[in-house]
Amino acid sequence: MDYIKIRFGNDFECLDPRFEEIFRSMNPMFTLSERIWEPQMDIYETRNDIFILAEMAGVNKENLEIEISSKAVRIHGKRPEALWNKGTYRLAEIQYGKFERTLFLPVLINMDKVTASFLDGILNIRLAKMPRETRKIPISD
Repeated sequence: MDYIKIRFGNDFECLDPRFEEIFRSMNPMFTLSERIWEPQMDIYETRNDIFILAEMAGVNKENLEIEISSKAVRIHGKRPEALWNKGTYRLAEIQYGKFERTLFLPVLINMDKVTASFLDGILNIRLAKMPRETRKIPISD
């Protein structure tokens, strides 16, 4: 039986420089260049409204834009880079830089009745659904 060789150590800075290239080819998350990320969101609806909750910790309201059409919502902006860059990172999972998310809605919305609030890093958007109209159509002979 062949065994897989595993290298243990506490100093990853001295690894072969090709190590980072291997991870870059496997997953673009390991690249250091600026990329667009997508915040996590929930969408739920009631009889009259659609609600969107977006997790945006560390984003300033001034760096946040919401665009709404009758069928879609686009949320975009930027989370500033971390201010604590004096040390060596051992784990870096928080995403920084530009973000964008476009959500297509299941029904038409009334764009005159849209509200948004931002509290404790959570964006809350309320979209009023357009009332469904029904008409009686006369049948001709």
